[in-house]
Amino acid sequence: MRRGLSLTLAFRHAGYEPLDLRGVAPGKLCIARLTPVPHRSAAGAAAKIANVIVKYSVRTTTMVNIGSAVKPFAVVNTGNIPCRAGHPCSPDGRWAAAVGTATLDAGHGNEFRNARVSCIAGPCPFTRIQSTNFASAGQTLQVTAIDWSDTATFLLEAEVYRPIASDVTRDTYPVIFGRKLTFTLPAEAEGVSIQAELDKTPIVFPLGPALLLSWAECQLDVNKDQTRVYRCELKPGYRFS
Repeated sequence: MRRGLSLTLAFRHAGYEPLDLRGVAPGKLCIARLTPVPHRSAAGAAAKIANVIVKYSVRTTTMVNIGSAVKPFAVVNTGNIPCRAGHPCSPDGRWAAAVGTATLDAGHGNEFRNARVSCIAGPCPFTRIQSTNFASAGQTLQVTAIDWSDTATFLLEAEVYRPIASDVTRDTYPVIFGRKLTFTLPAEAEGVSIQAELDKTPIVFPLGPALLLSWAECQLDVNKDQTRVYRCELKPGYRFS
């Protein structure tokens, strides 16, 4: 626009009085405050909406203990044999040693937790656990032990867990101002419905992707973090109790 010209903004929206803003200043914020059209209905004829609860479900995964796994293994060796170059040796380098490895598989879709290994028989003071994958263990466990005396026996144990997916139903309560209600749901919310008492009769109203309610007009806004904001305004003939 050329400087000096007057600007008028006209707003028209169903359910609101017409509004014309004259002399709007360019370059400044402008707020159009629309006045709702009064709902004219016979006294006491409006249906009452009360005790509004929003219901939705989220998908969760729970780890369930389905058993345990145990595996004994032996590291075969003979004590008091001097160590030779190129062979496993005791930590002080004096005695010939043997190394043994054991693995456990939890099965497809399962994972191990609370893994542990210990020497249970033989000259345990002359043994050491060299390495394990316990910190990053998933479906498979692995442990390596060294023995620089006579044969020793070890025991590898762990609990087996399986992830179980399930739907959890949650409730939230909308905020009601005048003839409008507002509520916010997480991005993963599914199966959104509104439970309310319509003239004292409890009814569950599925909202669905089309946001169809018999007693309100709803709209949906999605925030940057994908949370969803629902805003619903009562239709003529209804009121919040």
